[in-house]
Amino acid sequence: MLILDQEQIKQKTKRLAIEILEHNYGEPVIFLAGINNNGLNFAKSLGLYAKRNTDIDIQYLNIKVNAANPLADKVDINIEEDALKDKVVILVDDVANTGRTLFYGFKPLLETLAKKVEIAVLVDRKHKNFPISPKYVGLTLATTMGENIIVKLKGVDEKSVHLE
Repeated sequence: MLILDQEQIKQKTKRLAIEILEHNYGEPVIFLAGINNNGLNFAKSLGLYAKRNTDIDIQYLNIKVNAANPLADKVDINIEEDALKDKVVILVDDVANTGRTLFYGFKPLLETLAKKVEIAVLVDRKHKNFPISPKYVGLTLATTMGENIIVKLKGVDEKSVHLE
């Protein structure tokens, strides 16, 4: 079942980008740290809309987390942690399910003294097993554990979010 079409995703992304800018007014740089591929793709979409509305320097990071087994592989970030000292970091993912991937995505950020770390997600599901609460949310869904959220952001003709 289609939950969000391309136009709705665009509207929600624009709104989230503006909210991020409003809450971080006066910051010279904001790091958008996308988790895995879809998180990074969503971070880049947020950044494109943010750049249209401000002179703030938007930087992108990629955090690699083994979502199926976060302890099996090292959580990797493509920047030296010291570069994030006293900076604003927005951890970005497409869907917050149980909160586990976002929880482990924080791991490399614990190695620095960032000024602020916040979370942005396109879709937030309401059955968290980890203490994760996104600040910026495109859509909140109450789903059953057996249902899946499928987000298509890259390599498709139309961006979409589906519930299966």
